Amino acid sequence: MMGLQQRFGPAPFQPHVAEVLPAYPTLVSSIVGQQLSGKAAQTIWKRLEQRFPIEPAVLAAAHPDDLRALGLSRAKVGFIHDLSRFALQGGLEGLEQRSDQEIIAHLTQVKGIGVWTVQMFLMFGLRRPDVWPVLDLGVRRGLERVYGVSAKAELEALGERFRPFRSHAAWYMWRVIEDA
Repeated sequence: MMGLQQRFGPAPFQPHVAEVLPAYPTLVSSIVGQQLSGKAAQTIWKRLEQRFPIEPAVLAAAHPDDLRALGLSRAKVGFIHDLSRFALQGGLEGLEQRSDQEIIAHLTQVKGIGVWTVQMFLMFGLRRPDVWPVLDLGVRRGLERVYGVSAKAELEALGERFRPFRSHAAWYMWRVIEDA
């Protein structure tokens, strides 16, 4: 891991300086990125930002056809509408004070937000240092390439080596895959 840190620099999580991002746009971005390549997700996200302010009231009222025209699937349009209503009802307030497990339990109540999406939010929104997203294909591929492990039990056990900085280890695995 030391070699990866020297090669790619510090990971963008605590204890390094890392800005905590607002929950709503971070979660919308995660929904947009579900099951897409980074490039495809970025293209759709840019279209969304150019067309609409990324605000709960605006996206809750956005016509599904207008969102679909940007490249969003019918399901993702529904997920964004559900998240927007959840946010308007106060569902995203006070997340920073909750534990990772409390946030996962709370946010997975929203249709379209699963454990992976919440883990991405914990890492890239709240900048939490100890998230282990072994559901992520890129992380799994990186761990297989660097450590030769692929079974879920092996991945979970390997994660214990990196505690309390598993987010950092996952970030380096993404870098390994991108650099290949």
